[in-house]
Amino acid sequence: MRAFEYIRAGDVASAVALVSGDPGAQYLAGGTTQVDLMLKDGVLEPERLVDITRLPLRGITRDGDVLRVGAMATMEELAADVTVAERLPFVREALLASASTQLRNMATIGGNVLQRTRCRYFRDPAVAACNKRMPGSGCAAISGAARMHAILGASEHCIAVHASDLCVPLVALDAVAHIQGPDAQRTVPLTEFYTVPGDRPDVETVLRHGELLTAIDIPLLPPGTRSGYLKVRDRASYEFALTSAAVALAINDGVIASARVALGGVETIPWRAPEAEAVLRGAPSDTRVFRAAADAAVRDAFTVPGTAFKVELAKRTLVRIFRPSRRAAHDDDHHRTSGPGEARS
Repeated sequence: MRAFEYIRAGDVASAVALVSGDPGAQYLAGGTTQVDLMLKDGVLEPERLVDITRLPLRGITRDGDVLRVGAMATMEELAADVTVAERLPFVREALLASASTQLRNMATIGGNVLQRTRCRYFRDPAVAACNKRMPGSGCAAISGAARMHAILGASEHCIAVHASDLCVPLVALDAVAHIQGPDAQRTVPLTEFYTVPGDRPDVETVLRHGELLTAIDIPLLPPGTRSGYLKVRDRASYEFALTSAAVALAINDGVIASARVALGGVETIPWRAPEAEAVLRGAPSDTRVFRAAADAAVRDAFTVPGTAFKVELAKRTLVRIFRPSRRAAHDDDHHRTSGPGEARS
């Protein structure tokens, strides 16, 4: 690893100025991803690291039916928040299913939202073909071992999966990112924050160089809404999702009044499923409707031999979490679905 300059920022404005004015600079927060990419994987070689860990970006506050979460708040702090437990249970479930307690105490919400893929080909500099690392070089995962890779938003240019559990319920909730740039602030819905790889897999978000994610606004679910997060994985601890689903349904007299649906473990970006929501709204709460919604959610999948099984698995994951008995079990005892899995910074 080559030498780099380390600077601790004193305030948001100076942090943004330091990074935006230097193409070789990057931010350092919780560090659980940045340090891996620099020290262990050797993928990133910044010339300057600007430490933002002491900036005043850590609080969790409620304003009406919106929860504002500072980017430096930790995953454990958000999971322990009373409002999250009461009004956003599937957000809590996703957090608890994401990582060990030790990692949740270090990893930040901003780092989780901005984490890089765990694709083995991206994280191995010895692999020449990676469009995310070297645009135009190809995608080694297409012809290699691809079991953990994406089928939605994927193409021959990139099938790297987005690893976050938390972002799945966040996009279902229409969460909004607050961004500070060198000249102005702006807000971007998380559903528009990420970019599908297309022919530029190296461009992952709408953030411009030097812009700083400062907070996330999370709308609260209306009282009485059932929600759940289901993560399907090879083992119960220290494992990423093969498929996952975040669902929130309001059901009145057996009819689905409103629906929010998002998928994880199968997508290049956190994947909202509006087609599934349209099938569910106004329909009876039964297995036939659930399967139709699952079919609508997993359309136009791009598969390679190692990922074809995910099409049906993703649909079954959705049907399972749609069922009222499953959602009730989650609401009554969320910790049963929790466990360490992914480590986010």
